[in-house]
Amino acid sequence: MNRRLRVGMIVFAAAALFGAGYAAAQAHFGQPKTVLQISIIKFNEGVTDEQAQRVIDGVKVVAAKIPGIKNIWLKAARMEPRDFDAVIVIEFVNRAAADRYAESPVHEAWSKELQRIRLTSISPQVTNP
Repeated sequence: MNRRLRVGMIVFAAAALFGAGYAAAQAHFGQPKTVLQISIIKFNEGVTDEQAQRVIDGVKVVAAKIPGIKNIWLKAARMEPRDFDAVIVIEFVNRAAADRYAESPVHEAWSKELQRIRLTSISPQVTNP
């Protein structure tokens, strides 16, 4: 193989490798149809860490008993607004699952426990169209 052809093949291979790396590095994201409920909680004054943790851990029990819960998050990496104490995120497979959760006696029982120790909470749900 002559030198010119080898150099040409090396340049072509390098360009192809660079192009593939560039394409792979581009941001890829999806817009899932799942429903996220984000509950930001501020506890009453005097609530112990153990009481708060027991209620937060109760989400695992709820998630195990209600079909359609895909994922849960129980620990905030960063709290906003900062004067709140905890955040719980629940991912539902669809709107019907979120509605079942809201109407479930299991959720209602857990919610009563939370209401005893919380001062306030914010709980928006988000999804994609």
